[in-house]
Amino acid sequence: MIVCRPPGDETRQRVKFTDDRVCKSHLLDCCPHDILAGTRMDLGECTKIHDLALRADYEIASKERELFFELDAMDHLESFIAECDRRTELAKKRLAETQEEISAEVSAKAEKVHELNEEIGKLLAKAEQLGAEGNVDESQKILTEVEKVRAKKKEAEEEYRNSMPASSFQQQKLRVCEVCSAYLGLHDNDRRLADHFGGKLHLGFIQIREKLDQLRKTVAEKQEKRNQDRLRRREEREREERLSRRSASRTRDRRRSRSRERRRRRSRSASRERRKSSRSRSRDRHRRHRSRSRSHSRGHRRVSRDRSAKYKFSRERASREESWECGRSERGAIDWRLESSNGKSASRKSEEKEAGEI
Repeated sequence: MIVCRPPGDETRQRVKFTDDRVCKSHLLDCCPHDILAGTRMDLGECTKIHDLALRADYEIASKERELFFELDAMDHLESFIAECDRRTELAKKRLAETQEEISAEVSAKAEKVHELNEEIGKLLAKAEQLGAEGNVDESQKILTEVEKVRAKKKEAEEEYRNSMPASSFQQQKLRVCEVCSAYLGLHDNDRRLADHFGGKLHLGFIQIREKLDQLRKTVAEKQEKRNQDRLRRREEREREERLSRRSASRTRDRRRSRSRERRRRRSRSASRERRKSSRSRSRDRHRRHRSRSRSHSRGHRRVSRDRSAKYKFSRERASREESWECGRSERGAIDWRLESSNGKSASRKSEEKEAGEI
């Protein structure tokens, strides 16, 4: 069996309330297209999606988290009210061009009559609403206030009539409603005023303006809360950064102290090693000095002994040479004598030999 679903169900399944195609003013129940529907200023269908199921989903989700759809709805209503105020100003300029110029005093009296008409219309609309709701006593009280305002209006109209010519007074003086930009006549009867101020158009504009004021207040509060949360998060982040910097500085200090301690230990060990090496070198130098001194003393003694030995040897040699020279001279004399004697004997022998031969 095939079940046919209406187009709304398919759209609801495809689109979420967070989609940009969904009207945020509709989710907050303040879209002008819904409020002014069926009035003289009916705006027609909204260009965005309107769905009551999506509004229900939004109401459930908004209780769990902040979605800030109020900002979108506020922008929408502000643009709509700005357009309405622009039309009101244009209507005022048009009335100023078409109606006769009156003095400031007469204008003030006419403005007073208009204000009393507006008050009567609002009171009558409220009395009718209370009567429809069944609150007859409150409705009667309001009707009593209406009679009092009517008496004030009659006095204001008399003042206005006395300040103007009869021909000008009979001319209909119009006024633009500041709420819905509709035209109001100075001589409108109570029924016309009640229909206007109790009508859907006027009440719809009042609802839109009140909703806009409420949205502005809500957006301001949420923005203030968001700013406070952002400021608190920033302070927490700065606090964490300060703590992290402090911990990092402490860690650096500990590392520096450790490194200084290691350098001190290294310097102490190095100084000890230097002292040891200096002591060992001094001992070595002392030993070498002692050995050199010993060797020097030994060499000195040896040199002295050698010198003494050489001296003795030289003395002995000199004495030997002297003795040898003396002996040589003596041997020379002896040899000369021997040679001379040998010569004589040889010559004698040779003479004897020669004589024997002869």
